[in-house]
Amino acid sequence: MADTRWIYDLTIFLYAASVLFYFNDFLQSNRKVNRLAFGLLAVVWALQTAFFVSQMAEKAYFPVITLFETLFFYSWVLVSLSLVINYFFRIDLLIFFTNVIGFVVLTLSMFLPETPTAAVPETLTSELLFIHITLAIVSYGAFSLSMIFSAMYLLQHKMLKKKRWTPLLQRLPSLERLETYAYHMNMLGVPMLLLAIILGIIWGRLVLPGEFWIDAKVGLSLLVLFAYSYWLYKRFSDTWHMRKLALYNLIAFALLLINFLATDTSSFHRWL
Repeated sequence: MADTRWIYDLTIFLYAASVLFYFNDFLQSNRKVNRLAFGLLAVVWALQTAFFVSQMAEKAYFPVITLFETLFFYSWVLVSLSLVINYFFRIDLLIFFTNVIGFVVLTLSMFLPETPTAAVPETLTSELLFIHITLAIVSYGAFSLSMIFSAMYLLQHKMLKKKRWTPLLQRLPSLERLETYAYHMNMLGVPMLLLAIILGIIWGRLVLPGEFWIDAKVGLSLLVLFAYSYWLYKRFSDTWHMRKLALYNLIAFALLLINFLATDTSSFHRWL
């Protein structure tokens, strides 16, 4: 692991530089700085991918088991999604806000051990479990972007209501586009989370004893799925205004964070 630690350290350094350049562009709308920030972000993605592949080569399992591995993979998902969206839609502020979250997540991983603190049980090396975790984290990435779109919607709505015609307002997509983007991200996240939960239940039935479905983590995951499914239902039924949908989306994301942080309340979702 020491041989590849320099990749991780360089990733942190370049990611910090990219976020700072994006922050400068956020304040001054400097296109040259924006292009430099995006170039650094592309390098960060390449380094993260190289480090992740090196972990897969060194470990006897797909590296999404420990908290360090999960945070690193979640950060990689956010960087990947932001690069894809930037290629198709060119929403600079979304890239900035997304990678503030991605950088914070990656920085938190610095304070965690890179290897498991105990031997990885054989039951945790199931391919079914790896697919379950991967789908769940990718759905979290989609929900993160949806939250950012809703936050941008609320920001623009407030600025328009108070008639603040600032340069920032001109850089935001229309309210309709922001709401549509949030909807598409939730449409991506909900089925992925549903599939992750189904696969997790199948895995639990195969390897876990007792009434595992009454576990706190399972209940919270189902609650998160219900919250976002209810958001989609209200969006389709057209009974809520878009601003109310945006506010609810932020609440659903807060519930998602609680679910992620409440892992140690579970009897079998504990980090190694």
